[in-house]
Amino acid sequence: MRRLEGKVAVITGGSRGFGLAIARAFAHEGAAVVINSRSEPAVREAIKTLSAAGARVSGMVADVGDLAQVQTLAAHARKSFGRIDIWVNNAGESGVYGPTAAIPPDRYERVIRTNILGVYHGSITAIHTFQAQGGGGKLINILGRGDDGKAPTYQNAYAPTKVWVRAFTRGLAREYRDSGIGIFALNPGLMDTDFLRKIEAIAGYEKRLAPLSAVIRLWGQPPSAPAKDAVYLASSATDGKTGVERRVIGPRLLLGGLFKEGWRILLRRPAPDTSLTITAVPAYEAPILEPQPTREP
Repeated sequence: MRRLEGKVAVITGGSRGFGLAIARAFAHEGAAVVINSRSEPAVREAIKTLSAAGARVSGMVADVGDLAQVQTLAAHARKSFGRIDIWVNNAGESGVYGPTAAIPPDRYERVIRTNILGVYHGSITAIHTFQAQGGGGKLINILGRGDDGKAPTYQNAYAPTKVWVRAFTRGLAREYRDSGIGIFALNPGLMDTDFLRKIEAIAGYEKRLAPLSAVIRLWGQPPSAPAKDAVYLASSATDGKTGVERRVIGPRLLLGGLFKEGWRILLRRPAPDTSLTITAVPAYEAPILEPQPTREP
């Protein structure tokens, strides 16, 4: 019997990258999957791809930064498949690479809305749904680079949100430890997806990203690899558990990447294409307001 047979899973941001890989892995293990994106064409294309592979799938356009839209996504999942057993808060924004004060405020706020409010909205919606169904259920929040508090330079939008997600997930697990709901965090490590390869950078900082191409070649995994860890967390293997943090990256993966690269060089094989697409974003220049005269009280 497949590990998620008969289960229904919601995967936010499930139309591409890691979210789509999780949806594929869950469907392969027998789950019905519900995905969302802010883009209608992306939802349609993902549904087409998953359906072609035999998945039971539905989806809709929804912005996780809006609580009402997340609640509508949950209602859509229940209408489509009757219930929700697994909720994965995967939707994320990488933000603009560069000095914090140079990032346009609307772009910084978009990262917060998606990475923080999106996880909050998804988490409380999942918990309320699980409770209304009589208990049980698995909630999985996706971590990322910088969740240990060591923020990478010029990524001061994305990395701090992952610190928050980790702390928030730990807090939820403590609060609901006796509820029967499993609350977990997953750091999938470095994945070779468009999320990593298509980057926006403050104009003048593009060249600083050049080493990332080599990093992807050494340690970038296909998203299907850590998707297996998401299956584990969602499966009966974690029944009765909560607060589990699973991290895919480790010494074995790091050494394996170096060995693979050394073997490639020894055999004189061409390097795989790990090129980046970098879009320059003009630096934000804050208006300096003149002091206004004040009236004496």
